[in-house]
Amino acid sequence: MANLDMPARSRISPQAAAYRAALQGLRERSAPFLVGGTYAFTHYTEIARPTKDLDLFVCRRDRDRVLADLESLGWRTHVAFEHWLAKAERDDRVIDVIHGAGNGVAMVDDEWFAHAQPALVLGLPVQLIPPEEMVWSKAFVMEKYRFDGADVAHMFLRQGRRLDWERLVRRFGPDARVLLAHLVLFEYIYPSAHAVPDDLALRLAQHVFERDPDPAERLLCRGVLLSRKQYRIDTDRWGLRDARLGPDGSLSAAEIAEWNAADPPPPGPDAESEL
Repeated sequence: MANLDMPARSRISPQAAAYRAALQGLRERSAPFLVGGTYAFTHYTEIARPTKDLDLFVCRRDRDRVLADLESLGWRTHVAFEHWLAKAERDDRVIDVIHGAGNGVAMVDDEWFAHAQPALVLGLPVQLIPPEEMVWSKAFVMEKYRFDGADVAHMFLRQGRRLDWERLVRRFGPDARVLLAHLVLFEYIYPSAHAVPDDLALRLAQHVFERDPDPAERLLCRGVLLSRKQYRIDTDRWGLRDARLGPDGSLSAAEIAEWNAADPPPPGPDAESEL
């Protein structure tokens, strides 16, 4: 079991101590959560980054329970976006309670928990989000000021020989082109890495480009799944269908409008996904 970010007890910062206490309290209450964000990324890649928050992933059905548990531990909570994100705050500490992504893709379900990985975070045994789901969620982050392609490439490099590639391909499903794009970039970045199955990109390319095109897709814009800001002109002015909106996607018009209107986070290592 990996030990993440556990300095000597006397050297733990007040911020880290607050997160440790929250994790301990949630464990004592048997709260159903997984740890993601920087802690999980460091575990899978050994790339350490400073972080000012703690990312917890939950199924939607468990969100309110986890928020209630955090409130009982002294945290103030609120739902930031009904379709994917809640927050818990205490002084200058922030815990993000996440059950999906702003674009409605990579929503947390039981499979996240079935394939979770054990680790020590701040000295406590917890379950991390699976590496496949981390790739799945990061692959769609292509905002003007935030692109997680390097994170995906590093996940492939460090975890590629252990990833369940068939499950990952299934997770992407109709969005397989996004995975293919990252595989092509990976082969360019690391031409001799051999961390990805040799024929995977070819098989995916044959799958996504040989199928018969759906005439309805000619008026569909999937760019909004990659960036909520940069493809607004396509849906707002040029009349293309928003791929986030049902029945193409999983979001309602009200959820899309709320997410589009939100201010993007500042760029930087701690900025949250703009999906």
